[in-house]
Amino acid sequence: MAETGDGYINFFEILGLNEEARPGEVRKVYRRRMKELVGEIARVEITQQRRARYLLEMAQLNAALLVLRENDTRDAYWSERQALIELEQKWRDAIAAKSDGADAFRRQFDGRLQAFLSKYCEEWMLAAGQDKECVEHSNWDAAHTRHASRILRFYRNDLYQKILERLPYAEVTPPSIDWKERARFVRGALDERN
Repeated sequence: MAETGDGYINFFEILGLNEEARPGEVRKVYRRRMKELVGEIARVEITQQRRARYLLEMAQLNAALLVLRENDTRDAYWSERQALIELEQKWRDAIAAKSDGADAFRRQFDGRLQAFLSKYCEEWMLAAGQDKECVEHSNWDAAHTRHASRILRFYRNDLYQKILERLPYAEVTPPSIDWKERARFVRGALDERN
């Protein structure tokens, strides 16, 4: 399963292509990767954990095809992704400059991040399961959609948490500990027990 380093889903990376890949190349790589995946699924015993992994991989590949095969959709997706990355950087810059506008950037970023992940990690992945070309190559059906809905929700939440972990939501001040005062307190507490 392809995983992006920054947490923002990258359909080019999922297919192993660069951003300049043409729609014909997207289709060719998608078909090859899906054929390999379907073949792998046929050769192994399916456990619940494997089924979840395979459904996620199929959904990712299907969505990558659906988003990247049309220039308009691809451009809209890539623009949204780049704008989100830029907004994260503006927020970081505002934090570093101790700007009063940092919280506004945080709120704007959080809303746009949730919308982006919902759109591309759930909506488009499930919509791809209805696409004729995707269904033809992945054999996606209604049972896949039922099982994938939950898996995609967890996937979206995992990416969201991964992104949040590295972001400056709050400054944490290191504690200032007066060790002498602490020792006096402990001695006093122990003396009271005796």
